[in-house]
Amino acid sequence: MSDDDQPTWLPPAWRTPDGGVVACVEKLKVMNGNLDEIRGLCQDALEDGILMGCDEAQIRAVLHALVDSLTNPYRR
Repeated sequence: MSDDDQPTWLPPAWRTPDGGVVACVEKLKVMNGNLDEIRGLCQDALEDGILMGCDEAQIRAVLHALVDSLTNPYRR
């Protein structure tokens, strides 16, 4: 994926906790690939929910809450 066709929802650069730039191409591929996969699953859930008659705003709120509920198992 070139910079020109990078999705707008991805940041222009991934940062380390101290503000540095993550430059490893393989790390960037993994991170962006994971997020692309998650986006696809969320899109499917949104579409399924709407087709089943659920409120779009509620689905989006639940997806936001799901992200907010993630925990960092590596926190020191």
